[in-house]
Amino acid sequence: MEFVRADHKNITGWGIDADKKVRPAYPMWKVPENGTGAHWDVPEQQPGFNDFFSIERPGPTHVFGNTVPPKGVSGMLRKKAFTFSEGEWEHWLMLLLADRVGVFEGIIDDLLHGVRPQLLIERGWRIDKKFKTKRYKRVRAYTALAIALPVAGIIFKAIQVPQKG
Repeated sequence: MEFVRADHKNITGWGIDADKKVRPAYPMWKVPENGTGAHWDVPEQQPGFNDFFSIERPGPTHVFGNTVPPKGVSGMLRKKAFTFSEGEWEHWLMLLLADRVGVFEGIIDDLLHGVRPQLLIERGWRIDKKFKTKRYKRVRAYTALAIALPVAGIIFKAIQVPQKG
């Protein structure tokens, strides 16, 4: 069987090469006669983190979030992650690890400020119990299993009688 490329030119409005007047996004491409109103050719750099930009690019991206600056162990992990190329898995795994560490840092921060974290409610268990009962029961069963197996292993190891040999 031979592959034959279909000719889509006869389909009205098909593809990127369609007539610009029938494309819904085309009005956004038009530059107004009086200009865009921008006071710059290249956006000015946001002030912020000088340590967190890709080693593939000459500088940081023009827009990034800085409402919650990196701090603690998660911040150190993020800084280390940016020493690797974005094409290497170490970069992304360290960023994922930094996210997980940040969750625990947030829990510790809550406890230090006298706030009792409501972990199960924040994870959506109340909604799952009400609307997704099958998922709720399955997650509870897996959680119980994940806790019971290591505990059973520890207990079994503790009560084993050493054999004389």
